[in-house]
Amino acid sequence: MVDIARDPAILKRKRLRQAAYGVAALIVIAAISVALARMEPAAPTVDRATLLTDRVQRGPFVRDVRGIGTLVPEDTRWLPAATDGRVEQIRLQPGATVGPDTVILELSNPQVEQEVINARLALQSAQAALENLRVQLQNDLLTQEAQVASAESEFTQARLEAEANDALAKEQLVSELLRRQSQLRADALKTRYDIEVKRLTTARETLEARTRVQQATVDQARAVARLQESRLAALKVRPGFAGVLQQVPVEVGQRVAPGQNLARVADPSRLKAELRIAETQARDVEVGQLARIDTRNGVVPGRVSRKDPAATNGTVTVDVALEGPLPRGAVPDLSVDGTIELERLDDVLFVGRPAFGQEESTITLFKVAPDTGIAERVQVRVGRSSVNRIQIASGLDVGDEVVLSDMSQWDAVDRVRLR
Repeated sequence: MVDIARDPAILKRKRLRQAAYGVAALIVIAAISVALARMEPAAPTVDRATLLTDRVQRGPFVRDVRGIGTLVPEDTRWLPAATDGRVEQIRLQPGATVGPDTVILELSNPQVEQEVINARLALQSAQAALENLRVQLQNDLLTQEAQVASAESEFTQARLEAEANDALAKEQLVSELLRRQSQLRADALKTRYDIEVKRLTTARETLEARTRVQQATVDQARAVARLQESRLAALKVRPGFAGVLQQVPVEVGQRVAPGQNLARVADPSRLKAELRIAETQARDVEVGQLARIDTRNGVVPGRVSRKDPAATNGTVTVDVALEGPLPRGAVPDLSVDGTIELERLDDVLFVGRPAFGQEESTITLFKVAPDTGIAERVQVRVGRSSVNRIQIASGLDVGDEVVLSDMSQWDAVDRVRLR
């Protein structure tokens, strides 16, 4: 076998061709790498059916807040014990209809019963002393009147005798000494008569003063007797108004102290809604605002009647006075939902309230492109909010579709594809 020598020119051209291919391959690889480096990462795909979206609208905007609560009677009274005692009998159980004088339960207290007897006896004694004083003073007054009458009679007789002796003395039929003696006697009896009249006046004034003193004693005894009688009557617990008995938190044989609650009675025909509003939403709630109470068997209109000045466990208690007829089944302690209307705005840009985002702040939302189905993150300035809507201050226009659902799992990307 014979080896044939290759032409060096051919070998040279082959090496040049291989080098050119290598350079071209390197250029293509570099171009591809640059293109891949400049490309954005592919947008993740999200199922549209799992998202809540809404379109931006312009029109009237009603701001409202919502809270849950219960129906409570407007007129509810706890009946406390007026005195200490022992529960002898519970006549009625919760749910019973009661009137003002219905006896709900009875207490016993021997000391109160004895104090009533003592007070009655003290009143009778004071009244008897008053009558006795009046009789005594009347007798003294009659005696003094008799003294005045006697003094007046003696004075009149002496005056007549002095006038007669004066006339006889002028005719010199009696002596001057006798005339003067009769005149002196008449003057003395006149003085005595005047004194007796003054004593009669003083006796009458004394009678009234001493009577008033004893009358005050009688009034005091009567007040004590009434107080004791009221304590005795309070041993039979009565509501004082018509309603329904709700609670009797005591048992037969139990000892109760003054002021301890014995029963609770409410008027079921007059109910109000007691709502609990989140403290972050309750700052704009004011007395007189319109409200709607959903009893789950009908909606009743109402107005805010009271707002608690302090928050408890993150909520503020708001009372709503109901202004419409109550639906069937509306009873005390029924759970309800309430919506309070804060204000109405005529021409406002708004959209459904997103899962996250406080009012008067800047938030990010995914805005959906209508032709590509790509949702891109945008900055949106929001204004005042309602229960399920929020005002758009800037960042969106009418007709824009945005995602309202929680998109926190896509915080690392600015675009998602909706399928």
